[in-house]
Amino acid sequence: MSERLYLFTRFERFWHWTQAGLIVVLLFTGFAIHGSHRLIGFRKAVEAHEIAAWLLIALWIFAIFWHFTTGAWKHYIPTLENVDRMARYYVSGIFTGAPHPYKVTLERKHNPLQRLAYLGVKLAINPLLWASGLLYLFWGRVEGTLPGALGLQQVATIHTLGAFLMLAFLIIHVYLATVGRTPLAHIRAMITGWEEIHGDDTAGRGISRIDRKA
Repeated sequence: MSERLYLFTRFERFWHWTQAGLIVVLLFTGFAIHGSHRLIGFRKAVEAHEIAAWLLIALWIFAIFWHFTTGAWKHYIPTLENVDRMARYYVSGIFTGAPHPYKVTLERKHNPLQRLAYLGVKLAINPLLWASGLLYLFWGRVEGTLPGALGLQQVATIHTLGAFLMLAFLIIHVYLATVGRTPLAHIRAMITGWEEIHGDDTAGRGISRIDRKA
């Protein structure tokens, strides 16, 4: 037996896919700027990188406004309850056919491990990329106001670190998106907005305990 939940609104889907596309463009052009590949010329890579960066910043600002005005920020409130069970499921449970230890609801869209990961992106990786990228872009104007120990090379290194952290998150995110009931189940939900919840996707009484604590 299954039920369908309209889990992701139009804006959430637009925000998710637009952000993903812009991040891919930034990673692709960023590696081109660093000389990691020559699939695009340096000048075009720089121009595309700056345009995509401004679009992403605008999207982030609007998304922050949307999260706080709609109350969607509550889905990212962190909790350490049952994080160990979720970690064990992702590491081994999905390979042994174990039931998913979390029941998705409209009030709790993300499991405890997802909340921590998404919160880390929003509060650590995004600001790191945002701040270092703007410093690099406007270096000529702000250089004299910064500590002497912080040079352009250090800013570039910090920005590159943030890019690799985002790349790592993207790879893990794509992998986990394929571990639903079918490889495309979660991806389809982020396209249509509808999530299929099956009766055997949960772990019975164990789910009730997680739902009350998470």
